[in-house]
Amino acid sequence: MFCLTFIISFLFCVSGYSQNGPVRSSADRTVGGGCDGCALIYEGLPSSLDWETTIPPAGEPGQPLIISGTIYKKDGKTPAPGIILYVYHTDHSGKYSPASGQTMARRHGHLRGWMKTGADGHYQFRTIKPMPYPNGKIPAHIHPIIKEPGLSEYYIDEYLFEDDLFLTTTERGKQEKRGGSGIIKLIKNQNGEWTGRRDIVLGLNIPGY
Repeated sequence: MFCLTFIISFLFCVSGYSQNGPVRSSADRTVGGGCDGCALIYEGLPSSLDWETTIPPAGEPGQPLIISGTIYKKDGKTPAPGIILYVYHTDHSGKYSPASGQTMARRHGHLRGWMKTGADGHYQFRTIKPMPYPNGKIPAHIHPIIKEPGLSEYYIDEYLFEDDLFLTTTERGKQEKRGGSGIIKLIKNQNGEWTGRRDIVLGLNIPGY
């Protein structure tokens, strides 16, 4: 039984796939022009993924936030299935605080999660609204990383919030619109949760795509 398990794991590894879908492979074509820290998408990657996820543990302080959208192929119209979206962000104090005993991807903190789109390309994650870095002037944001089959992982524009006081004209001008605009408008629902929507277009403004 052990030998069979080892062989199956080995085959998944060399083929560039896990039971969950695409992972890093030497055969992947490099796109995106480099991505500091993007490889941490694989640290702690769950054995199974769904189109939606809940990131914070129970009792996490902060304002509840739900973000959803659709990931499209490069044409901007066709839903893209089987795409992994990884996100991470600061906590309610503006820090990437690791969980007690966390060893994987500590630099990304404990508020991190993964989704994989189904046939309709939809994704959704529940989390808490991130706060800006302490004593800084950088807008609050959520980091997203995309992994497509056959391509290296690459980052797209951060999720930013339209009403953020730090989202100045200068900051808006810095946006590359990788994957499309990351600036979203938040609305509170009847349950007091912030909600926002962002659609993503694969390859849009991604170098080497």
